[in-house]
Amino acid sequence: MNPFNYDTEQLLNVAHQVRRDIVRMVHAVNSGHPGGSLGCTEFLVSLYFKQMTHTPQPFNMDGVGEDLFFLSNGHISPVFYSVLARSGYFEVSELATFRKLNSRLQGHPTTHEGLPGIRVASGSLGQGPSVAIGAAQVKKLNGDDKLVYVLTGDGELEEGQVWEAAMYAAHHKVDNVIWTVDYNGQQIDGPVDAVMSLGNLRDKFESFGWKVLHTDNGNDFDQLLPVLEEAKTLTGQGQPICILMNTQMGFGVDFMMGSHKWHGVAPNDAQLQEALLQLKETLNDY
Repeated sequence: MNPFNYDTEQLLNVAHQVRRDIVRMVHAVNSGHPGGSLGCTEFLVSLYFKQMTHTPQPFNMDGVGEDLFFLSNGHISPVFYSVLARSGYFEVSELATFRKLNSRLQGHPTTHEGLPGIRVASGSLGQGPSVAIGAAQVKKLNGDDKLVYVLTGDGELEEGQVWEAAMYAAHHKVDNVIWTVDYNGQQIDGPVDAVMSLGNLRDKFESFGWKVLHTDNGNDFDQLLPVLEEAKTLTGQGQPICILMNTQMGFGVDFMMGSHKWHGVAPNDAQLQEALLQLKETLNDY
């Protein structure tokens, strides 16, 4: 079942709180990846509070009869953990243990701690699409009509395995998978175009046999939600679906926005307070 079908105002309230969670989590341990997490907040909030059919409790690892999500760029775990907690997979108070010794909330998601909502260890870039496509094939073989979602970063597309996965999915007509690329133009070493240009991604995915959608602003629910809805309508037609989603790294915190320097750097005390002044507390801090 889907316990959520939030309207835009409700989604905005969740997004504000998730952003507060992100900056507080990474600040508390002076470690983590706030930039991409802030940039992908609307996407994760949209999936878990609007788009996906899922059951937070009791959590079932196999996800039979549920839509599944796989986070390939696992370093943006702060946004993933916050959304999972806020949607009921585990207690929100557990966010205070992020990256601490013996925590279930490791810097990159892992499965051996048994954290509800985590179905695969991630962080070794490039592997998520392969996992998602495999899970999607299992659903088809089992007669399960639900969908599989996967998120990758744009810099992550420099990994060769993603293109093997793209070729495989199209060849085998895995048409129940929706792959979203966080196209923020930044990676840890600088702008993606400077590190290794990706060229025309639409042309690349289409040449690999994918149906490609695009949103100019993945940080605007009014633009993002229609694209996610359209992607769902295109499943089951013999082609895998890709969404190229333009976002801004660090969105919501003005001094972090658009800069690769906040890919993996935590705010200091003063920066945290400056960030929190820009982010409304809407669902109560943990």
